[in-house]
Amino acid sequence: MIIRSKAPLRVSFAGGGTDVSPYPEERGGMVLSATINRYVYSSLIPLKEKSEIRVNSLDYNKVVKYGNKKDLRYNGELDLVKSVIRNMNAVGKGVNIYIHSDAPPGSGLGSSSTMVVCLIGLLKHWLNKPLTNYDISDLAYRIERIELGIKGGRQDQYAATFGGFNFIEFLKNTVIVNPLKIPDDVIEELNYNLLLCYTGKTRLSAHIIEEQVEGFVRKKRDVVAAMDELKEITIQMKNALLQARLGDFGRLLHYSWEHKKKMARKITAPFIDEMYDIARKNGAFGGKILGAGGGGYLLVFVPFDKRRRVAEEIEKFGGQVVDFNFEFRGLRTWQIK
Repeated sequence: MIIRSKAPLRVSFAGGGTDVSPYPEERGGMVLSATINRYVYSSLIPLKEKSEIRVNSLDYNKVVKYGNKKDLRYNGELDLVKSVIRNMNAVGKGVNIYIHSDAPPGSGLGSSSTMVVCLIGLLKHWLNKPLTNYDISDLAYRIERIELGIKGGRQDQYAATFGGFNFIEFLKNTVIVNPLKIPDDVIEELNYNLLLCYTGKTRLSAHIIEEQVEGFVRKKRDVVAAMDELKEITIQMKNALLQARLGDFGRLLHYSWEHKKKMARKITAPFIDEMYDIARKNGAFGGKILGAGGGGYLLVFVPFDKRRRVAEEIEKFGGQVVDFNFEFRGLRTWQIK
């Protein structure tokens, strides 16, 4: 028997940063995002004779064995995996687990959170746990942000679990996922007008997020104002998308990026600014770095007749344009004999 799971990565259009505590608890956050056809995968094969858990990281060609709770102490090596095993009470059960991601950590596509969601789904299926999508998302958030203390927000866990286009609200004591019903032709047109460009560099988001949080906690006027305005832009982008005003959506993507950069200095960098300027000068309406910033993927909105030119200029600069489509399903698990 083999159990498998997959969860999609995401692109965040607006609102990222307002999902990072303590902003949502104090002022309420919101994010507009969509999942894409890039995934994190995991597989599980039960072992009849042994009671150890073997974790095989296919991306890093690494195998780690855990025989008891002492082996699951956090030491900076696969701590996310260990925490899922501990929280799902899978210690002492003999299994081979395999994990693989279509994007590296630091890409801005939410790969770390998506891996946690994927593993929770895998073990939920195997152990027959009665967890809802909200339960899975919340557990993934608590594992990363509370138990392991990894800096970041909470949009990625919900995006990966639910999938599709979502307007997600983060309130003091709850999260509300609002799926958006967008006509197929609008989605096809949006996909045709978006370019996903790898900048060639990944980044560690923790320092960027620390600076952003510090600015909000100290109530720096420009940081708080930028985050408040970003929420308003997120609502406007959601409305533009639902009303098929894609030109407005592209221009709002630019305003979203301009306000996001005010939240912390390291959100952008000279090479990012230059790549974005090249895209804008050649016809792009707007764009933004995905995730916390500092590197990873740049998403740009380009009218169809300027698409090829913008892509060529970005690749001349050293970026890499990556083909993608939207994914409408979230976390999935299945079993084969």
